[in-house]
Parts: sequence; C-alpha cells; structure tokens
Amino acid sequence: MSDSKRRHRVTLVAGDGVGPEVADATVHVLDAAGVSIDWQEAVAGERALVTYGMALPSSTLDAIRRTGVALKARLRGAPGAANPNVALRRELGLGTQLRPVRSLPRSRYPGLDLVVIRETTEGEYAGLEHRVVPGVVESIKVVTRSACMRVGEFAFAYAKRAGRKKVTAVHKANILKVSDGLFLECVREVAASHPEVSLEERIVDSTCMQLVLDPYRFDVLVMESFYGDLVADLCAGLAGGVSAARAASVGSGVAVFEAVHDAPSEWIGKNLANPLLLLGSAVLMLEHLGELEAAARVDAAIARVLEDAKTVTRDLGGSARTIEMAKAIAASLS
Repeated sequence: MSDSKRRHRVTLVAGDGVGPEVADATVHVLDAAGVSIDWQEAVAGERALVTYGMALPSSTLDAIRRTGVALKARLRGAPGAANPNVALRRELGLGTQLRPVRSLPRSRYPGLDLVVIRETTEGEYAGLEHRVVPGVVESIKVVTRSACMRVGEFAFAYAKRAGRKKVTAVHKANILKVSDGLFLECVREVAASHPEVSLEERIVDSTCMQLVLDPYRFDVLVMESFYGDLVADLCAGLAGGVSAARAASVGSGVAVFEAVHDAPSEWIGKNLANPLLLLGSAVLMLEHLGELEAAARVDAAIARVLEDAKTVTRDLGGSARTIEMAKAIAASLS
C-alpha cells in the first residue's frame, strides 16, 4: 500500500497517438500501487485542435496550474505549427527538466545511475526561425542569464539534496563563445556557492563520446535545451532504451511528468505500445508527491517484469499488449 494517506489531485493529459493507451496502463499500475489520486482529465494536442481549434486550450493550462501536477503523454500539433510539448513548457514556465537515468535489467551498462538536467525553453528551442531568402533559413539561439542561473541552481541544489558529488556543465563554448560562454559563466557562479559539489566542464561532443566509453564517470550533467534533448536520450539508450526515458519538467509551483517518446503511428489503437513510455515518468511523479514507498515498489515491479521478459511488449522482444504488460507490473507489486 501507499506510504501516504493523502489524496492527490493530478491533471491527466492522455495526449495523442498511443498516449491514451499508455495513460490507461499507467493509471492501472498506480491504482494497483494503492496511491490515492483524483485524476482531472484535460485535452491538448491533436484532440484539442479538433475540439477547441488550438493545441493548448487555456482550460488545460488552467487545470494544470490548479492541481500543480500533471502527467502527460506525447502531444502532436498542426503541421508547421509550434511543437505543443515545448509550447506547454513555455506557457507554464517549466524552464528546467529533470531526466534521471538508471539502468534497467538487460541493459548494456548495469548499475548506471546519472542525471541529466536541461533548460527547456531557450536556445534553439526558442523557435525563432525565418526564411531570409529562398534556400536560406536563419534560426536564432536565445540564451539569457536568468534561465542559465535557474538551471544551474537547480542542478547544484539537486546534487546537494541527493548526496551527489559532481556536476558536469556540458557546452560548446569553444565555438559559441558568447551564448554558451554565458551559460558557463552562470554555472561557475552557482558552483562557487556550493563548494561541497565539484564542477567539471566538458564540451558536448566529448561528453557524448565519454558517455559511450565510460558513462560511470558522470554523476549530474547540466546543459542548455538542445544539448540536453540529445544527451538525455543517449543516456537512456545506455540504460535500456525508451523504457529508461523519464522526464519531469518543473517550474514555480508546477511540475509536469511527461512521456519522452511516442510509438509508431501504425500502432495507434492496437494496444501495442510499451507502457513504460509514460509509467517511468509517473514514478518520478510519485516521488514528487512524497509517495516514496509506492514509487520504489513500482520501480521494483518494473524491473521484475523486464528481467522475467515473459510479459513485455514487442519493442522489448515480447508479444504482450500494452495493458497486459501493465497488469503484469501491477501483479508484481510487493
């Protein structure tokens, strides 16, 4: 059973594609874990476009602000329009994303435990692009001191709270001397206030190579948005693939726990998707809600099902349906 008698209010955004299927599977596991959650359902993405004519209706944003916590599957938007996943973070002020990476059974690097922390609203993700002349496009990278300080402070505070000893600032300041230079300047300033945590600076391409060669050398990695998107997925690949990809986008008084990936379009409605697309992030949500015992039990159940490998979805080498794998995880709860 849950270690808390509290009842939580959480906004559920089931999303698009296989989102509703993995959302149902995730809710099934959390219910089986005994966590008391009042789900407040809201729509965004393609379904919201049909109903409201916009991918991010104000009612959905307001619902997330009211509960302060949301669980969200992947969103799809109109062709050529802003990515609704990025837009939602910007609208809610979710400027920092936490991407913890822990090895799952049968992964290449057993015992891996590192954390990627990225800024989410600036850099190339500011979405400032235009066509200069035919055949020439300009994309503007935006970096501000406030965002760099925010993500740096989050990284060092997280490291201190979690008992981690090193933060690696990942950058390309050898080429982007002003923009990434500002990022480094800010992280160094934050590091000076946290002498108990060491600071390492590493160029992003070197970081990727070293992650493949020896990921155990890293602890907490902090970086700007675009680099973080790539590096976090690289780390998830080392730890077990999409099943190991978890994300929490956080701001002032609001946190959205979201699926990082979708599944092939031909799987939609066929109950074939891996429920860990969303369930892993839901574990982060349980930790955020103070349901630490329940989070640990769900994590352990996931590991047992993956180790057994008898009731897993096709992307994991099995033939189980989405809900079948979720039920196996629920049955493995102890």
